[in-house]
Amino acid sequence: MFVLTEEGREYLEQGLPEKNLVELLRRGPLELSEAQGKIKNFDIALQWAKKNRWVEIRERKLSLVSEPKEFPALEALKGISEGREIEEKLLSTLLQRKLIKKEEVLRAEEFAGKEITALTPELIKSRLWKEVKLKPYNVEAVGKRIYPGKRQPYLQFVSKVKRKLIELGFKEMSGPLVETEFWNFDALYQPQNHPARDWTSTYQLKNPRYGGLPGKRIVENVKRAHESGVAGSRGWGYKWDPRKAMQLMPRAHGTCLSARTLAAEPEIPGKYFAVARCYRPDILDAMHLIEFNQVEGIVIDESLTLRNLLGILEIFAKEIAGAKKIKFLPDYYPFTEPSVQLSAEHPELGWIEFGGSGIFREELTEPLGIDVPVIAWGIGIDRLAMFKLGIDDIRYLFTQDLKWLRNAKTVI
Repeated sequence: MFVLTEEGREYLEQGLPEKNLVELLRRGPLELSEAQGKIKNFDIALQWAKKNRWVEIRERKLSLVSEPKEFPALEALKGISEGREIEEKLLSTLLQRKLIKKEEVLRAEEFAGKEITALTPELIKSRLWKEVKLKPYNVEAVGKRIYPGKRQPYLQFVSKVKRKLIELGFKEMSGPLVETEFWNFDALYQPQNHPARDWTSTYQLKNPRYGGLPGKRIVENVKRAHESGVAGSRGWGYKWDPRKAMQLMPRAHGTCLSARTLAAEPEIPGKYFAVARCYRPDILDAMHLIEFNQVEGIVIDESLTLRNLLGILEIFAKEIAGAKKIKFLPDYYPFTEPSVQLSAEHPELGWIEFGGSGIFREELTEPLGIDVPVIAWGIGIDRLAMFKLGIDDIRYLFTQDLKWLRNAKTVI
């Protein structure tokens, strides 16, 4: 049997759009825009009125050229609503216009005693579900495994780390991937003849090769710190070269973002972090990548000590990475004193270095306009993720292995 659709019921109550258009034009021609504003579903009305050659358009005016005596489609809608039979041609037109739809009539004799596997809306509405037998369902049978969409495991972990730091009151830092050596090294009090600045330890750009330097005050302060020293230091004792500082490079660590933040008059006290993409010409293996991520952070406050720094590092290793055993080792970095290395024990790879940390030297902070202690750390977030996700090869963080991506545990 056929029943009216929602649109069909609307037309039965309010009239077909083409009928309403004809009645409107009986009063005389109208501008297209005016008729459009007065007729609901104007495009449909115009389509059927033109198809039946009831109207014409001249010079953007719509006029009635042939007035129909009846509207068979409307009569057909009335007939279907009353359960009467309608001729095939009109049924086809109404189906085409989606004003009616075919509805299956379920008969009790067709279902009596029949075994079915699933209830349908029709069976429930007709109450015929009482006449059928439901096939027994084995609740212990293993169904087809479904793999719903989810975030890539490593990206999910990075998002969690960011959220954790923001919840702790940290603000996110940002900066360019391609950096000048000034921010990557010089502003961090790393001398220009340091081996970490040659081609074996960093990448450099060929074109363009040079970028710009910041304001004169900061440049002069950094130059003085390198050549003759500040805050009681004697400096490195060499002639500082601004041209060397202007060389462009993909940033080698996230600490350059901390230098930029300190030079931009940060909040004191203040807490800042960044998840920074970094680049170094390393040898690819289970623990090293040439393109990696580093979670960089600084805290600025008058009352800070090394104990505060160790507490933050312990949070990273235990609460975020899930490491059971950690240790702190004394280390050396040109821009921190004292300096601390954080390591954690991996169940398969043994002790792994997570990253370095320390208290920024005054030779770094004073030229940038900061006169209070700053604790800082740069931790390999890729290695943190290895712990959390239970993998023993850092390259697997970026794998296309579909089986691992599907089965990797969700980071909570």
